[in-house]
Amino acid sequence: MVDINFLEKKATKIRMDLLTMIYEGKTGHTGGALSCTDILTTLYYGVMNVDPANLNWENRDRFILSKGHSVEGYYCILGDKGFFPKEELKTFSQFGSKFIGHPNNKVPGVEMNTGALGHGLSISVGMALAAKMDGRSYRVFTLMGDGEQAEGSVWEAAMSAAHYKLDNLTAIVDRNKLQISGSTEEVMSLDSLEDKWRSFGWEVIQVDGHDYKQLLEVLGNTPKTKGKPTLVMAYTTKGKGVSFMENVAKWHHGVPSREQMDMALSELSARLGGDCDE
Repeated sequence: MVDINFLEKKATKIRMDLLTMIYEGKTGHTGGALSCTDILTTLYYGVMNVDPANLNWENRDRFILSKGHSVEGYYCILGDKGFFPKEELKTFSQFGSKFIGHPNNKVPGVEMNTGALGHGLSISVGMALAAKMDGRSYRVFTLMGDGEQAEGSVWEAAMSAAHYKLDNLTAIVDRNKLQISGSTEEVMSLDSLEDKWRSFGWEVIQVDGHDYKQLLEVLGNTPKTKGKPTLVMAYTTKGKGVSFMENVAKWHHGVPSREQMDMALSELSARLGGDCDE
């Protein structure tokens, strides 16, 4: 049984690490990285079967970060899990670094380059179909943004996944309701997203994307329906964990000032009782 307190503390530390990486790298997609930290933490510390010492293990679970611009927390988790030395993250977005602003499969643990929105689900469908054809038991998880749902390729992939009965595929939508231009409903009305996904033949489950108990229950127990892919609609808060960033569209991307960094780290450190050590 995964300790919820462990996940909460781990996610808080990951938030502190990703903010530091953005501040030192002078670039990053802050709000979206913070909104999906709890989802990524749950997957990598409580759900997925992966082995940093055996990158090519054929039965490893696959993860694709389709909303690739929110890569910072992903990199921090992979470093913390031991896929590469954490010290390498200090090169984030520097000239010649493999730690660029979108997932790069030169980084150990990253399955596929992503970032152009709308492609991650298609890649995941291919991986899940390959598992079925090869008789393998691994699962495929992909994390999409809600603004990404305006991409037509998402729905082509959704249709294919249902057609091939890919119940080894779980797609997650980070439903924070904000994108680079503002509210998702003002940019391109999406609701009811749940109804749309159901109409494409998916099993749809809604969760609080910051509630570890809910996330563990859903993500750790798929498929929900045999013969159907699973869509997890995870309702989140953009900028989660830093009070002045939460639900503020301008923090879609942006680098905090020194004063803002001190405020953010102080807030997060308080949740750890002031103890930032492992």
